[in-house]
Amino acid sequence: MAQTDPNRVLRLLPLVTGGLGGTLLLLNRVLTPALTESQARSDVMGVILSALLILTGLLWQRVQPITPEAVTLVGEEGLDLDDDLPDAIKTELAWASHLLLTNTVTRSVVVYHQGKTLLRRGILAPKAEVTPGPILKRVLETGKAVYLVKLSIYPGRVEFDYLPENTQGVICQPMGQGGALILAANAPRSYTRQDEAWVAGIADKLGYSLDETLNIART
Repeated sequence: MAQTDPNRVLRLLPLVTGGLGGTLLLLNRVLTPALTESQARSDVMGVILSALLILTGLLWQRVQPITPEAVTLVGEEGLDLDDDLPDAIKTELAWASHLLLTNTVTRSVVVYHQGKTLLRRGILAPKAEVTPGPILKRVLETGKAVYLVKLSIYPGRVEFDYLPENTQGVICQPMGQGGALILAANAPRSYTRQDEAWVAGIADKLGYSLDETLNIART
């Protein structure tokens, strides 16, 4: 379900009060046959105060960010971890995914590395395997993260069929050699700059561990 802004009434209060005050002053001026000097001065002050209230309301609409609307992602909650991974890597992936799910707006985590889906955690889509599309391929080739702030407006969203169907935002973060950390959020424009930096740090740590451990295991 979409979440309503808890401060909506507070944001609108100066606008409504200022508009109502200005309307009443105008009505009072129209209905008064003869104005005294003191009443005219009062009307001027009232108009100024009403204008200030309206201006304050407009500024509040711009300065105070509105909380993005969140939805309940479609899917079942679970943990899907590659059984062939060493125990140390399983532990590290479980630790990292838990941090992301509990400390950010992330509701689904997918770890993809060298052609294999190593982990899915959180709200899981029916499709388990990651099939890299143009966006993920670009991330893997360039080593640069992509943040899709509102997934529904991107035509390339169809490639993320391994995420919940109503995912609102996606981060594709490069992770080691040929790997990516893919995060799904339940609200658009919900990751902050600090979140992005933190995700990048976790991806670097996971990528290093995966490259070292799995490359050693193959030799």
